[in-house]
Amino acid sequence: MTTFTTTPVRTALLLALGATLLPAAHATNGMNLDAYGAKAGAMGGASFAFENGNSALMNNPATLGLRKEGSSLGIGMTLLQPNVNTSMNHPLAGPMNAKSGGDAYWMPSVSLIRKTGKLTYGVGMLAQGGMGTEYGSSSFLSNNTGLPMRSEVGFGRLMMPLAYNVNDDFTVAGQVDYVWASMDVQMLMPDGSGHVNFSNNSDFSGQTKGNGWAFKLGGHYKVSDTLALGATFHSKTDIGDLTGSGSFTAFPSGAVMPTNFKVVDFQWPQTYGVGMAWQATSTFMVAADVKRLKWSDSMKTFRLAMNMGAGWAEGAMPQNWKDQTVVMLGVQYMLNPNVALRAGVNHAENPVPDQTLNPLFPATVRTHYTMGVGWNAGGGHTWAASVAIAPKVTRTNPAMFPTPTGGALPGTVSHSQTTLRVNYNYNF
Repeated sequence: MTTFTTTPVRTALLLALGATLLPAAHATNGMNLDAYGAKAGAMGGASFAFENGNSALMNNPATLGLRKEGSSLGIGMTLLQPNVNTSMNHPLAGPMNAKSGGDAYWMPSVSLIRKTGKLTYGVGMLAQGGMGTEYGSSSFLSNNTGLPMRSEVGFGRLMMPLAYNVNDDFTVAGQVDYVWASMDVQMLMPDGSGHVNFSNNSDFSGQTKGNGWAFKLGGHYKVSDTLALGATFHSKTDIGDLTGSGSFTAFPSGAVMPTNFKVVDFQWPQTYGVGMAWQATSTFMVAADVKRLKWSDSMKTFRLAMNMGAGWAEGAMPQNWKDQTVVMLGVQYMLNPNVALRAGVNHAENPVPDQTLNPLFPATVRTHYTMGVGWNAGGGHTWAASVAIAPKVTRTNPAMFPTPTGGALPGTVSHSQTTLRVNYNYNF
């Protein structure tokens, strides 16, 4: 690859700062959602040590082996509703505010799991993430150019688990995941030299795309009739570069140049965790998990390459994400044999330094308060629903907006959100 030879190409790599905000824009524990599945979602995300349905594909696949023999068809939907605002106090123009119009992102899932004897196996597909920010073309972030400021990222997985009951107390599992990712970016250059655009209108896939593989391991051990332990390991993904086409608009001429883009080595991080579940009484259960996400490995730098016809030019922007510990606590109370009430809390420090905070990168929420219900409707039909509320968190980057004189002005991002989940299972 060549080094930067033109101002537009060199400056475009500053978009890496904006593009990295895409992952966190769609999630709540860094790139990760706070939970997967309505049952875990109602219990703060805790899920490693008890049977939590087909959503174990994204949690701890070993808990798939805790079910009764037979098959289970699962269908789920998650609705993520973020509320993101960016503001600054310009020394001449005064206070400015931009509200993201991206306030509803749907993430479906479908799965079929079967247990026979000591083996549990199946397949599941999940839209792991699907959010972004939509500032449009009229906010102060567009700097009167009339060009849109937008970001969106999507991750999905096709998962193939195999769990084995070693004995009545111990279960192990392995899982192969086929992973795909896509990304959209529409962004004004920080120095005002141009506008980068690789974006489409699809609700399901971005303009730049890549795919690859990952794996999961899991274990579950029943210490006693009332206490169980679980552990899981999720590998870092091996996804090829995200590639696609778009355009670059040069200022002040307004010339629009067709451009190929490449997001280089954009990966989901390695994750591991342990958990416990305690059946305190016949109707009351307590679950607690601790999870570690290795952001420092996958999000140390962000690499973006552009080709306007004269060869690829690539640059790297430091991100310096910190590894993140997530603590999840949940309880379940059986109101009667067919109705469960659930509640929980999920807490994690934000892994993104203030120095890399960006309007398109609102990874600021830290604590989620959750609740939900489960219902056995009979005949093999079960339902679960949950809601997670993340109160507003406000953070400031002391040098968010570069100035023409080489300085920078501070900018503030506030982020709150609500997440709704519904799951239906048919057991046969």
